[in-house]
Amino acid sequence: MDQAKYDQMQGMLNKLEDIKNSQESIIDKINHVITDLFQNPDKDLEKAMEEAHEKASANVDKIAEAIDEYEIKFNKAQQQ
Repeated sequence: MDQAKYDQMQGMLNKLEDIKNSQESIIDKINHVITDLFQNPDKDLEKAMEEAHEKASANVDKIAEAIDEYEIKFNKAQQQ
């Protein structure tokens, strides 16, 4: 693999990791809101946060799968 291709693929992996980390940060912030709702209950907001948490968790899973698949491609390309 030439250096330009290596750099491009490594950059893509870095961006994917950044996206995953951002989604995990969103989950953490949602959890803080959910915790705050124990002191100041609001059923509508609680429901919205639970849905947002589910979607963000699914995003993390999907991005992690994409990273795994891309890493396999990256490793194969390095061996050629």
